[in-house]
Amino acid sequence: MVPYADFLYFGILSCLGLVNLVPGLTGRFRRPWLLVATAIMLCIQYSAKVAVAPKIPVREIWLVLGYAAYEWLVAFVFLLLTRPLGSPEDRRLSRARNAWAAYPAVLLALFPLVATKAAPVLAPNYVIGFVGISYLTFRSVDVVFSVNDHLVSSLPPIQYLAYLLFFPAISSGPIDRYRRFLRDYGRARTRGEFLDDLDGAINRISTGFLYKFILARLVETYWMSRVAKCSGLGQTVSYMYAYSLYLFFDFAGYSAFAIGIGYFFGIHMPENFDRPFLATNIREFWNRWHISLSSWLRDHVYMRFVMAATKRRWFTTKYTASYIGFFLSMGLMGLWHGTQWNYIAYGLYHAVLLVTLDILARWNKKRGLWGNSAVFKAAGIFITVNLVCFGLLIFSGGLNHFLGL
Repeated sequence: MVPYADFLYFGILSCLGLVNLVPGLTGRFRRPWLLVATAIMLCIQYSAKVAVAPKIPVREIWLVLGYAAYEWLVAFVFLLLTRPLGSPEDRRLSRARNAWAAYPAVLLALFPLVATKAAPVLAPNYVIGFVGISYLTFRSVDVVFSVNDHLVSSLPPIQYLAYLLFFPAISSGPIDRYRRFLRDYGRARTRGEFLDDLDGAINRISTGFLYKFILARLVETYWMSRVAKCSGLGQTVSYMYAYSLYLFFDFAGYSAFAIGIGYFFGIHMPENFDRPFLATNIREFWNRWHISLSSWLRDHVYMRFVMAATKRRWFTTKYTASYIGFFLSMGLMGLWHGTQWNYIAYGLYHAVLLVTLDILARWNKKRGLWGNSAVFKAAGIFITVNLVCFGLLIFSGGLNHFLGL
């Protein structure tokens, strides 16, 4: 069953929500019920059988559980290997050892996702992944980085699985962080806090219904699906704007549902969208669009690369490290979506935009050609929206049709 795609799914969620009133109003059994509800929904969402190999059907839930066990084992072994030792000299050697151990740990955590993306090309008769593996992998890697930074000192398996497999966000995010999740998971919730969470849940779920089942459906039915059947420059431009609006309302609707259901259980996952089409430049856009993904890439890819390059003096200027960091993070973002050329081109396109913005901003700082007036801000919004929509046209594959590919 696809999460948030039909009203049967919401009917099941409503039943769980009614039961959740007991731990919510009494302040008891919240964590046990969270684990039970997650187990129930995982069994429902991943109840179908898939052929992992010719004539070898397996229920998807076993793939999910096997993946989760593998990722916990990778993180746990890495934790054991990187625990700080006693003397100062031992701790110095430990830090050096950690730096080298982190690379294989991250690669091992990424391996299932890489195998899933490569399987259609290398082994088309085998199914390795499942819906949501991309989001789970970035959550898994966050734990590895947290262990490497000595921000996590223990990994109880139940606690880890509660984080990794928290069902509202398993298929489409947001991408939560381990330490942030633990703060919500570990705290007691009073009756007043539950009622506040209930209000927040209803607000976000209502927004999700408006976005996904009304606005996205209207855009798809009366605009996008119609121009998709036509060809020509005008129709392609129209499809570009239609697809951009559809993707926003559909994805923001999914995120609102996930965040709202999380509130029911006392888990405040990060917001994923903040009026992205009001961004005045492409950097601001990525602070407003798919925020949990862009912040993950900024913290774990861009910043780590720039800090390492600066510390080890890999390049003569700090700007070179920053620009390569943009290409690394945005290129990974494209590959995260898939190995098709349109996804890779989409990531590289945004890397070019970010580099260009930085160069122009530094140039303008010396010459003062444009400022912060309302006129310049409106012009920035107009330019950014059109650049973003063209990028989403690349992402959608709609440019392939126009170019005859």
